[in-house]
Amino acid sequence: MRVAMIGTGYVGLVSGACLADFGHSVVCVDKDQDKIARLKAGEIPIFEPGLEELVQANVKGGRLSFSTDPAEVVGDCDAVFIAVGTPTREEDGHADLSYVHAVAREIAPLLRDFTVVVNKSTVPVGTGDVVEGLIRETNPEADFAVVSNPEFLREGAAIDDFKRPDRVVIGVEDDRARQVMADLYRPLDVTATPIVMVGRRTSELIKYAANGFLAMKIAFINEVADLCEKVGADVQQVAYGIGLDKRIGPRFLMAGPGYGGSCFLKDTLALTRTAQEAGAPISLIEATVESNANRKKSMAGRVSAMTGDLNGKTVALLGLTFKPNTDDMRDAPSLDMAPALIAMGARVQAYDPEGMEEAARLMSGVEFRDGPYDAVQGADAVVILTEWDQFRALDLDRVKMLMSRPLMIDLRNVYRPEDVRVRGFTYASIGRG
Repeated sequence: MRVAMIGTGYVGLVSGACLADFGHSVVCVDKDQDKIARLKAGEIPIFEPGLEELVQANVKGGRLSFSTDPAEVVGDCDAVFIAVGTPTREEDGHADLSYVHAVAREIAPLLRDFTVVVNKSTVPVGTGDVVEGLIRETNPEADFAVVSNPEFLREGAAIDDFKRPDRVVIGVEDDRARQVMADLYRPLDVTATPIVMVGRRTSELIKYAANGFLAMKIAFINEVADLCEKVGADVQQVAYGIGLDKRIGPRFLMAGPGYGGSCFLKDTLALTRTAQEAGAPISLIEATVESNANRKKSMAGRVSAMTGDLNGKTVALLGLTFKPNTDDMRDAPSLDMAPALIAMGARVQAYDPEGMEEAARLMSGVEFRDGPYDAVQGADAVVILTEWDQFRALDLDRVKMLMSRPLMIDLRNVYRPEDVRVRGFTYASIGRG
Protein backbone atom coordinates (compact mmCIF):
# COMPACT_ATOMS: atom_id res chain seq x y z
CA MET A 1 0.00 0.00 0.00
CA ARG A 2 1.05 3.62 -0.49
CA VAL A 3 1.50 5.56 2.75
CA ALA A 4 2.45 9.12 3.67
CA MET A 5 3.69 9.76 7.19
CA ILE A 6 3.38 13.46 8.03
CA GLY A 7 5.92 14.18 10.75
CA THR A 8 9.32 12.55 11.21
CA GLY A 9 9.61 12.83 14.96
CA TYR A 10 9.90 9.82 17.19
CA VAL A 11 6.51 8.29 16.37
CA GLY A 12 6.46 9.20 12.69
CA LEU A 13 9.94 7.97 11.84
CA VAL A 14 9.65 4.69 13.75
CA SER A 15 6.15 4.00 12.41
CA GLY A 16 7.12 4.90 8.84
CA ALA A 17 10.21 2.69 8.89
CA CYS A 18 8.29 -0.24 10.37
CA LEU A 19 5.42 0.06 7.88
CA ALA A 20 8.01 0.10 5.10
CA ASP A 21 9.54 -3.02 6.59
CA PHE A 22 6.08 -4.62 6.38
CA GLY A 23 6.38 -4.12 2.62
CA HIS A 24 4.39 -0.93 2.12
CA SER A 25 5.66 2.06 0.13
CA VAL A 26 6.16 4.86 2.66
CA VAL A 27 7.15 8.50 2.25
CA CYS A 28 7.95 10.38 5.46
CA VAL A 29 7.17 14.09 5.11
CA ASP A 30 8.42 16.94 7.27
CA LYS A 31 8.67 20.72 6.83
CA ASP A 32 12.07 20.71 8.53
CA GLN A 33 14.35 20.80 5.50
CA ASP A 34 17.47 20.14 7.55
CA LYS A 35 15.95 17.03 9.12
CA ILE A 36 14.86 15.66 5.75
CA ALA A 37 18.29 16.38 4.27
CA ARG A 38 19.89 14.48 7.14
CA LEU A 39 17.53 11.55 6.68
CA LYS A 40 18.23 11.43 2.95
CA ALA A 41 21.93 11.37 3.81
CA GLY A 42 21.38 8.39 6.09
CA GLU A 43 21.64 10.31 9.35
CA ILE A 44 19.03 9.48 12.00
CA PRO A 45 18.09 12.56 14.09
CA ILE A 46 17.00 10.56 17.17
CA PHE A 47 18.58 7.72 19.10
CA GLU A 48 16.55 4.52 19.06
CA PRO A 49 18.23 1.09 19.04
CA GLY A 50 17.98 -0.57 15.63
CA LEU A 51 16.33 2.39 13.88
CA GLU A 52 19.32 3.42 11.77
CA GLU A 53 19.69 -0.07 10.35
CA LEU A 54 15.94 -0.38 9.72
CA VAL A 55 15.77 2.95 7.88
CA GLN A 56 18.83 2.19 5.77
CA ALA A 57 17.54 -1.25 4.78
CA ASN A 58 14.17 0.07 3.64
CA VAL A 59 15.62 3.08 1.82
CA LYS A 60 17.93 0.68 -0.01
CA GLY A 61 14.95 -1.58 -0.76
CA GLY A 62 13.06 1.35 -2.30
CA ARG A 63 10.19 1.16 0.19
CA LEU A 64 11.07 4.23 2.29
CA SER A 65 11.81 7.78 1.15
CA PHE A 66 11.64 11.33 2.50
CA SER A 67 10.15 14.61 1.31
CA THR A 68 9.43 18.14 2.46
CA ASP A 69 6.46 18.60 0.14
CA PRO A 70 3.11 16.88 0.91
CA ALA A 71 1.84 17.87 -2.55
CA GLU A 72 4.32 15.42 -4.09
CA VAL A 73 2.97 12.55 -2.04
CA VAL A 74 -0.52 12.78 -0.57
CA GLY A 75 -2.62 12.53 -3.74
CA ASP A 76 -1.25 9.08 -4.58
CA CYS A 77 -1.63 7.55 -1.12
CA ASP A 78 -4.06 5.00 0.28
CA ALA A 79 -3.39 6.24 3.81
CA VAL A 80 -2.00 9.49 5.19
CA PHE A 81 -0.80 9.35 8.79
CA ILE A 82 -0.71 12.47 10.96
CA ALA A 83 2.20 11.97 13.36
CA VAL A 84 3.03 15.47 14.61
CA GLY A 85 3.57 16.69 18.14
CA THR A 86 0.78 17.45 20.60
CA PRO A 87 2.67 19.18 23.43
CA THR A 88 1.02 20.50 26.55
CA ARG A 89 -0.38 24.04 26.30
CA GLU A 90 1.22 25.98 29.13
CA GLU A 91 -1.82 28.16 29.77
CA ASP A 92 -4.30 25.36 30.55
CA GLY A 93 -2.65 21.93 30.42
CA HIS A 94 -4.59 20.83 27.34
CA ALA A 95 -2.90 19.15 24.38
CA ASP A 96 -1.86 21.68 21.77
CA LEU A 97 -3.55 20.46 18.57
CA SER A 98 -2.40 23.31 16.34
CA TYR A 99 0.03 21.08 14.43
CA VAL A 100 -2.61 18.41 13.88
CA HIS A 101 -5.10 21.01 12.64
CA ALA A 102 -2.51 22.55 10.32
CA VAL A 103 -1.77 19.17 8.73
CA ALA A 104 -5.49 18.50 8.23
CA ARG A 105 -5.92 21.80 6.39
CA GLU A 106 -2.76 21.27 4.35
CA ILE A 107 -3.57 17.79 3.09
CA ALA A 108 -7.28 18.44 2.45
CA PRO A 109 -6.93 19.99 -1.04
CA LEU A 110 -4.39 17.31 -2.00
CA LEU A 111 -6.72 14.31 -1.51
CA ARG A 112 -7.85 12.65 -4.75
CA ASP A 113 -9.18 9.08 -4.66
CA PHE A 114 -10.53 7.58 -1.44
CA THR A 115 -7.94 8.17 1.27
CA VAL A 116 -7.76 7.13 4.91
CA VAL A 117 -6.46 9.94 7.13
CA VAL A 118 -4.98 8.33 10.24
CA ASN A 119 -4.44 10.18 13.51
CA LYS A 120 -1.27 8.58 14.90
CA SER A 121 -0.59 11.54 17.19
CA THR A 122 -1.88 11.28 20.75
CA VAL A 123 -5.00 13.42 20.78
CA PRO A 124 -7.95 14.10 23.11
CA VAL A 125 -11.32 12.50 22.60
CA GLY A 126 -13.17 14.12 19.72
CA THR A 127 -10.10 15.20 17.75
CA GLY A 128 -10.98 12.86 14.91
CA ASP A 129 -14.30 14.67 14.55
CA VAL A 130 -12.46 18.01 14.38
CA VAL A 131 -9.98 16.74 11.78
CA GLU A 132 -12.83 15.39 9.69
CA GLY A 133 -14.60 18.75 9.89
CA LEU A 134 -11.49 20.70 8.91
CA ILE A 135 -10.87 18.54 5.85
CA ARG A 136 -14.51 18.68 4.84
CA GLU A 137 -14.54 22.46 5.27
CA THR A 138 -11.39 22.89 3.18
CA ASN A 139 -12.30 20.38 0.48
CA PRO A 140 -16.03 19.52 0.44
CA GLU A 141 -15.56 17.13 -2.49
CA ALA A 142 -12.88 14.99 -0.83
CA ASP A 143 -13.53 11.24 -0.54
CA PHE A 144 -11.88 10.24 2.75
CA ALA A 145 -12.33 8.76 6.21
CA VAL A 146 -10.59 9.75 9.43
CA VAL A 147 -9.28 6.94 11.62
CA SER A 148 -7.69 6.88 15.07
CA ASN A 149 -4.66 4.59 15.43
CA PRO A 150 -2.81 5.53 18.63
CA GLU A 151 0.79 4.46 19.16
CA PHE A 152 1.98 2.43 22.13
CA LEU A 153 5.73 2.66 21.59
CA ARG A 154 8.24 2.53 24.43
CA GLU A 155 11.33 4.57 23.73
CA GLY A 156 14.28 2.20 23.64
CA ALA A 157 12.10 -0.70 22.46
CA ALA A 158 9.95 1.03 19.84
CA ILE A 159 10.71 -1.19 16.85
CA ASP A 160 9.85 -4.36 18.74
CA ASP A 161 6.73 -2.69 20.12
CA PHE A 162 5.56 -1.79 16.60
CA LYS A 163 6.35 -5.14 15.00
CA ARG A 164 5.36 -7.35 17.94
CA PRO A 165 2.76 -5.29 19.80
CA ASP A 166 0.43 -6.34 22.59
CA ARG A 167 -2.39 -5.04 20.40
CA VAL A 168 -3.21 -2.61 17.62
CA VAL A 169 -6.06 -0.21 18.37
CA ILE A 170 -8.01 1.21 15.44
CA GLY A 171 -10.90 3.63 15.80
CA VAL A 172 -12.90 3.56 12.60
CA GLU A 173 -16.43 4.40 11.45
CA ASP A 174 -16.12 3.58 7.72
CA ASP A 175 -16.07 0.07 6.20
CA ARG A 176 -13.67 1.02 3.42
CA ALA A 177 -11.26 2.52 5.96
CA ARG A 178 -11.60 -0.59 8.10
CA GLN A 179 -10.37 -2.70 5.19
CA VAL A 180 -7.45 -0.34 4.44
CA MET A 181 -6.30 -0.49 8.05
CA ALA A 182 -6.64 -4.28 8.12
CA ASP A 183 -4.47 -4.49 4.99
CA LEU A 184 -1.86 -2.16 6.49
CA TYR A 185 -1.47 -4.36 9.55
CA ARG A 186 -1.97 -7.73 7.84
CA PRO A 187 1.72 -8.68 8.37
CA LEU A 188 0.91 -8.93 12.09
CA ASP A 189 -1.49 -11.81 11.40
CA VAL A 190 1.45 -14.20 11.58
CA THR A 191 1.93 -13.34 15.27
CA ALA A 192 -1.80 -13.42 16.00
CA THR A 193 -1.67 -9.83 17.23
CA PRO A 194 -5.07 -8.67 18.47
CA ILE A 195 -6.44 -5.96 16.17
CA VAL A 196 -8.92 -4.02 18.28
CA MET A 197 -11.47 -2.31 16.03
CA VAL A 198 -13.56 0.20 17.98
CA GLY A 199 -15.26 3.54 17.51
CA ARG A 200 -13.04 6.53 16.89
CA ARG A 201 -13.69 8.25 20.22
CA THR A 202 -13.18 4.99 22.10
CA SER A 203 -9.79 4.54 20.41
CA GLU A 204 -8.74 8.06 21.38
CA LEU A 205 -9.67 7.42 24.99
CA ILE A 206 -7.93 4.03 25.10
CA LYS A 207 -4.59 5.78 24.54
CA TYR A 208 -5.09 8.31 27.32
CA ALA A 209 -6.55 5.75 29.71
CA ALA A 210 -3.61 3.38 29.14
CA ASN A 211 -0.99 6.04 29.82
CA GLY A 212 -2.94 7.35 32.79
CA PHE A 213 -3.09 3.89 34.34
CA LEU A 214 0.62 3.20 33.78
CA ALA A 215 1.56 6.59 35.24
CA MET A 216 -0.63 5.78 38.23
CA LYS A 217 1.25 2.50 38.78
CA ILE A 218 4.57 4.38 38.84
CA ALA A 219 3.27 7.03 41.24
CA PHE A 220 1.77 4.29 43.42
CA ILE A 221 4.98 2.29 43.80
CA ASN A 222 6.95 5.49 44.46
CA GLU A 223 4.64 6.33 47.37
CA VAL A 224 4.89 2.73 48.59
CA ALA A 225 8.68 3.17 48.46
CA ASP A 226 8.41 6.14 50.81
CA LEU A 227 6.37 4.02 53.19
CA CYS A 228 8.94 1.21 52.96
CA GLU A 229 11.66 3.59 54.07
CA LYS A 230 9.62 4.59 57.12
CA VAL A 231 8.76 1.06 58.24
CA GLY A 232 11.92 -0.81 57.24
CA ALA A 233 10.52 -2.76 54.29
CA ASP A 234 12.06 -3.36 50.84
CA VAL A 235 10.11 -1.87 47.93
CA GLN A 236 11.71 -4.19 45.39
CA GLN A 237 10.45 -7.22 47.29
CA VAL A 238 7.06 -5.58 47.73
CA ALA A 239 6.88 -4.92 43.98
CA TYR A 240 7.90 -8.50 43.23
CA GLY A 241 5.31 -9.85 45.63
CA ILE A 242 2.42 -7.85 44.24
CA GLY A 243 3.61 -8.13 40.63
CA LEU A 244 3.16 -11.90 40.72
CA ASP A 245 -0.56 -11.28 41.00
CA LYS A 246 -1.73 -11.58 37.39
CA ARG A 247 -4.30 -8.88 38.02
CA ILE A 248 -1.46 -6.43 38.75
CA GLY A 249 1.62 -7.61 36.84
CA PRO A 250 5.27 -6.65 37.45
CA ARG A 251 5.77 -3.92 34.85
CA PHE A 252 5.87 -0.23 35.83
CA LEU A 253 6.43 -1.13 39.47
CA MET A 254 10.03 0.09 39.70
CA ALA A 255 10.43 2.84 42.26
CA GLY A 256 12.48 5.85 41.23
CA PRO A 257 12.66 9.64 40.99
CA GLY A 258 9.39 10.05 39.07
CA TYR A 259 8.26 9.51 35.50
CA GLY A 260 9.16 11.73 32.58
CA GLY A 261 9.31 11.37 28.81
CA SER A 262 7.15 12.37 25.90
CA CYS A 263 3.87 10.76 26.96
CA PHE A 264 2.94 10.32 30.59
CA LEU A 265 3.14 13.92 31.80
CA LYS A 266 1.36 15.56 28.87
CA ASP A 267 -1.18 12.76 28.49
CA THR A 268 -2.18 12.66 32.15
CA LEU A 269 -2.58 16.43 32.13
CA ALA A 270 -4.67 16.32 28.97
CA LEU A 271 -6.79 13.48 30.38
CA THR A 272 -7.55 15.40 33.57
CA ARG A 273 -8.52 18.51 31.60
CA THR A 274 -10.77 16.51 29.27
CA ALA A 275 -12.42 14.77 32.21
CA GLN A 276 -12.96 18.04 34.09
CA GLU A 277 -14.56 19.68 31.07
CA ALA A 278 -16.79 16.65 30.55
CA GLY A 279 -18.00 16.91 34.13
CA ALA A 280 -16.43 13.57 35.10
CA PRO A 281 -13.14 14.43 36.88
CA ILE A 282 -10.69 11.55 37.38
CA SER A 283 -9.36 12.25 40.86
CA LEU A 284 -6.94 9.30 40.78
CA ILE A 285 -5.12 10.72 37.75
CA GLU A 286 -5.19 14.23 39.21
CA ALA A 287 -3.50 12.83 42.33
CA THR A 288 -1.01 10.96 40.14
CA VAL A 289 0.01 14.17 38.38
CA GLU A 290 0.48 15.96 41.71
CA SER A 291 2.33 13.03 43.28
CA ASN A 292 4.80 12.79 40.40
CA ALA A 293 5.47 16.54 40.34
CA ASN A 294 6.15 16.55 44.08
CA ARG A 295 8.41 13.53 43.81
CA LYS A 296 10.67 15.04 41.18
CA LYS A 297 10.95 18.22 43.20
CA SER A 298 11.87 16.27 46.34
CA MET A 299 14.79 14.33 44.88
CA ALA A 300 17.36 17.10 45.35
CA GLY A 301 16.35 17.16 49.00
CA ARG A 302 17.34 13.49 49.28
CA VAL A 303 20.80 14.40 48.05
CA SER A 304 21.21 17.30 50.47
CA ALA A 305 19.93 15.14 53.32
CA MET A 306 22.80 12.72 52.68
CA THR A 307 25.54 15.25 51.98
CA GLY A 308 24.62 18.02 54.39
CA ASP A 309 25.07 21.60 53.23
CA LEU A 310 25.68 21.43 49.47
CA ASN A 311 27.30 24.84 49.18
CA GLY A 312 30.70 24.34 47.56
CA LYS A 313 30.28 20.58 47.17
CA THR A 314 30.42 18.59 43.94
CA VAL A 315 27.66 16.22 42.87
CA ALA A 316 28.05 13.77 39.98
CA LEU A 317 24.89 12.87 38.04
CA LEU A 318 25.01 9.60 36.12
CA GLY A 319 22.22 9.66 33.59
CA LEU A 320 20.20 12.61 32.32
CA THR A 321 17.57 11.17 29.95
CA PHE A 322 14.23 10.13 31.40
CA LYS A 323 15.03 6.45 30.73
CA PRO A 324 17.88 4.42 29.19
CA ASN A 325 18.27 3.64 25.48
CA THR A 326 16.98 7.02 24.32
CA ASP A 327 18.27 10.56 23.92
CA ASP A 328 14.91 11.98 25.00
CA MET A 329 15.16 14.64 27.71
CA ARG A 330 11.49 15.60 27.80
CA ASP A 331 10.36 16.05 31.42
CA ALA A 332 13.31 14.01 32.67
CA PRO A 333 13.86 14.10 36.45
CA SER A 334 17.32 15.54 35.80
CA LEU A 335 15.67 18.77 34.62
CA ASP A 336 14.39 19.24 38.18
CA MET A 337 17.38 17.74 39.95
CA ALA A 338 20.29 19.66 38.38
CA PRO A 339 18.90 23.21 38.79
CA ALA A 340 17.84 22.47 42.37
CA LEU A 341 21.32 21.22 43.29
CA ILE A 342 22.93 24.25 41.66
CA ALA A 343 20.54 26.55 43.54
CA MET A 344 21.76 24.92 46.76
CA GLY A 345 25.32 25.89 45.87
CA ALA A 346 26.51 22.57 44.44
CA ARG A 347 28.79 22.10 41.48
CA VAL A 348 27.17 19.53 39.15
CA GLN A 349 29.17 17.21 36.90
CA ALA A 350 27.09 14.98 34.64
CA TYR A 351 27.39 12.21 32.08
CA ASP A 352 24.82 10.49 29.90
CA PRO A 353 25.62 8.13 27.00
CA GLU A 354 23.16 9.74 24.56
CA GLY A 355 21.43 12.73 26.13
CA MET A 356 24.11 15.34 26.73
CA GLU A 357 23.68 17.26 23.48
CA GLU A 358 20.00 17.84 24.20
CA ALA A 359 20.67 18.37 27.91
CA ALA A 360 23.13 21.14 27.10
CA ARG A 361 20.30 23.04 25.39
CA LEU A 362 18.01 22.64 28.38
CA MET A 363 20.37 23.07 31.34
CA SER A 364 22.76 25.79 32.38
CA GLY A 365 25.54 25.58 34.91
CA VAL A 366 26.13 21.84 34.47
CA GLU A 367 29.58 20.52 33.56
CA PHE A 368 29.21 17.69 31.04
CA ARG A 369 31.86 14.99 31.27
CA ASP A 370 33.24 12.35 28.89
CA GLY A 371 32.30 9.25 30.85
CA PRO A 372 31.10 7.99 34.24
CA TYR A 373 34.56 7.96 35.79
CA ASP A 374 35.28 11.47 34.55
CA ALA A 375 31.95 12.57 36.04
CA VAL A 376 32.71 11.23 39.54
CA GLN A 377 36.19 12.79 39.65
CA GLY A 378 36.43 14.82 42.87
CA ALA A 379 32.71 14.43 43.66
CA ASP A 380 31.31 14.48 47.17
CA ALA A 381 28.34 12.39 46.04
CA VAL A 382 27.35 10.40 42.97
CA VAL A 383 23.67 10.15 42.02
CA ILE A 384 22.45 7.42 39.67
CA LEU A 385 19.55 9.09 37.92
CA THR A 386 19.06 6.90 34.82
CA GLU A 387 19.60 3.14 34.78
CA TRP A 388 21.82 2.83 31.71
CA ASP A 389 23.44 -0.61 31.48
CA GLN A 390 26.93 0.85 31.73
CA PHE A 391 26.11 2.23 35.18
CA ARG A 392 25.10 -1.21 36.46
CA ALA A 393 28.62 -2.60 36.55
CA LEU A 394 30.87 0.29 37.51
CA ASP A 395 34.27 -0.47 38.98
CA LEU A 396 33.25 0.66 42.46
CA ASP A 397 36.80 0.58 43.78
CA ARG A 398 37.83 2.96 41.01
CA VAL A 399 34.80 5.17 41.67
CA LYS A 400 35.69 5.36 45.36
CA MET A 401 39.31 6.26 44.57
CA LEU A 402 38.23 9.07 42.24
CA MET A 403 35.66 10.63 44.57
CA SER A 404 36.39 13.07 47.37
CA ARG A 405 33.86 11.23 49.51
CA PRO A 406 32.45 7.74 48.85
CA LEU A 407 28.73 8.55 48.88
CA MET A 408 26.32 6.97 46.39
CA ILE A 409 22.65 7.89 46.07
CA ASP A 410 21.07 5.28 43.84
CA LEU A 411 17.69 6.62 42.70
CA ARG A 412 17.12 3.63 40.40
CA ASN A 413 18.05 0.82 42.82
CA VAL A 414 20.67 -0.42 40.37
CA TYR A 415 22.92 -1.91 43.06
CA ARG A 416 22.45 -4.24 45.98
CA PRO A 417 23.17 -2.23 49.11
CA GLU A 418 25.57 -4.79 50.56
CA ASP A 419 27.69 -4.81 47.38
CA VAL A 420 28.26 -1.07 47.63
CA ARG A 421 28.64 -0.75 51.37
CA VAL A 422 31.23 -3.53 51.59
CA ARG A 423 33.47 -1.34 49.41
CA GLY A 424 33.32 1.47 51.94
CA PHE A 425 30.54 3.60 50.45
CA THR A 426 27.79 5.35 52.28
CA TYR A 427 24.82 4.21 50.22
CA ALA A 428 21.22 5.30 49.89
CA SER A 429 18.54 4.02 47.54
CA ILE A 430 14.78 4.18 47.04
CA GLY A 431 12.41 2.33 49.35
CA ARG A 432 14.90 -0.11 50.82
CA GLY A 433 15.05 1.06 54.40
